[in-house]
Amino acid sequence: MTTTKSRDLTWIPRVLGVATAGYSVAIIANPALFARPTGLQADGAPLPTATAIGVRALGGRDLASGLAMALAPAGKALKTAVAVRVGADVADLAVLGTSLPGQQYRAKAAGVAAVWGTLCGLSYLAAGD
Repeated sequence: MTTTKSRDLTWIPRVLGVATAGYSVAIIANPALFARPTGLQADGAPLPTATAIGVRALGGRDLASGLAMALAPAGKALKTAVAVRVGADVADLAVLGTSLPGQQYRAKAAGVAAVWGTLCGLSYLAAGD
């Protein structure tokens, strides 16, 4: 059973889900939006096809988790969606934080993944009972 207070706060993970889905649509449509700031595409260089494919796959994963957070019923389903999103952020923290070209790109990506994962993790508390 979902408490009124928890139900009233489910907007928090839902807003984070919509933001995740929105960014995902953007990088699926234009992978350079992710590739340039992560050092996967050099300034002025064409985007390698393999990089575009990888970014779009990442965007697809995040689109699914973002939509799940935005649309899942409050309670167990929403908490599961949030947990999946946090798991994806932990994976990004580990993979991008250790394998991007250049320390500055690794640090930036790890920071973004850590902050977003923390926000989503905290939103778990607002996902209902």
